[in-house]
Amino acid sequence: MDVRRLSAISRRPVALAALRARYAVRAPRTVFGVEFPNPVGLAAGMDKDGAALPAWPALGFGFVEVGTVTAHPQPGNPRPRLFRLPDSEAVVNRMGFNNAGAEGLAARLAALPRPIGVPLGISLGKSKVTALDDAVGDYLASYRALRQHGDYFAVNVSSPNTPGLRALQDRAHLDALLAALVGEKPVLVKIAPDLTEQAIAELLEVCLARGAAGVIATNTTLARDGLAPADQERGTEAGGLSGRPLTGRAREVVGFVHRETGGRLPVIGVGGILDPDDAARMFDAGASLVQLYTGFIYRGPALVRSIARRGLLAAPAPTTALATPTSSS
Repeated sequence: MDVRRLSAISRRPVALAALRARYAVRAPRTVFGVEFPNPVGLAAGMDKDGAALPAWPALGFGFVEVGTVTAHPQPGNPRPRLFRLPDSEAVVNRMGFNNAGAEGLAARLAALPRPIGVPLGISLGKSKVTALDDAVGDYLASYRALRQHGDYFAVNVSSPNTPGLRALQDRAHLDALLAALVGEKPVLVKIAPDLTEQAIAELLEVCLARGAAGVIATNTTLARDGLAPADQERGTEAGGLSGRPLTGRAREVVGFVHRETGGRLPVIGVGGILDPDDAARMFDAGASLVQLYTGFIYRGPALVRSIARRGLLAAPAPTTALATPTSSS
């Protein structure tokens, strides 16, 4: 669905009520101290500036993550920057954190006439103009501007579309970043699917030591495995790949995080969830919540409803993950 259209719908209470009656499902659970009406969330990237916030819960989402937002407003990368690969049920994007800036998002959130009724996550990223050595101050400026509005904050250090950003997943950089940000609100770290298990294990050590509330696994991938023949040429476009080719690898990373931490770090599973069985397997791998992006693009709100209605989602995550599937990256 088009965000501009949903923004218009957000100003029509009758339309919102009709959507809510069709799609909203209650399957509550509490994760990192936040109560979620159902465990299916909208991933960051769909509504970067919170333009359609009232519409997402009406479409069935149990939580919404806006952003990724940066301290400085920025236009993002040149167009075209998003490419559908329909035969592969995938998307390549190189958006580059196009957003109106943290102060702009704060003003929009402050102007909302009422709460949206579900938890709001805010994804924070580094401004492109900010040097890597100054990243902590950049993230902290965004966090301070938005602290009162978010129920949790996601630290995006894994987008492939901002030069140098993924270096912030390294131990020293991440330690400094979490030392500055972890406080009264839950802070989660969003990780790349392209990291080795050793690199993920080191990242998790920092998360546990610094009191991170959880992990979001995963961001988009630079790999191009699993593309259908018809999508091979377009698949060479620069950017991060999401959708069906990421299904196995995202679940693999979720399972590793869950095992490596013994369930001490809740995981939001995201990547290649295009049907309720994908979501069920993500929960079985150890996810406490899931998010949709590409699956929502291809399947719409019926996917949100069908995942939330699966009774098995009310069960807690197991202590062991599924057998590791074949990696897609």
